[in-house]
Amino acid sequence: MSSTLFSQIINGEIPGTFVYRDDLCVAFMTINPITKGHLLLVPISEFDEWTDLPELLITHMFVVAKNIGNAQKSVFDCERVALIIAGYEIPHCHLHLIPTNSMADLSFENAKVKNDRSELEESASLIINELRRMNIAGAL
Repeated sequence: MSSTLFSQIINGEIPGTFVYRDDLCVAFMTINPITKGHLLLVPISEFDEWTDLPELLITHMFVVAKNIGNAQKSVFDCERVALIIAGYEIPHCHLHLIPTNSMADLSFENAKVKNDRSELEESASLIINELRRMNIAGAL
């Protein structure tokens, strides 16, 4: 069994709704979204904090985050895609990419506690289709 919850999702031990995967990182929908389309970008290798990431990996992840963020902006018709690195919930670095229209959209207090799986899959499908349209390698 993998050591972190995210490694378990990455390795298929726990179900996840993925939109992107390459040799270094994955992106999947969070089960507690703040807004529609909120997802997590996670390195495959376990690093506790983003400041622990090797420079090449952090550079790669930010390029991937930019591509996914542009796809989210397109399909969710939002003003911005916020990127938050909090890192307290799970000891495995993860970047939150959150479609937003105001700062009020960024409160973790507004995260859904229970989410309909079909809603996650619908959001994922929209993002995947847009990433494919953008010719982004790694789109699922």
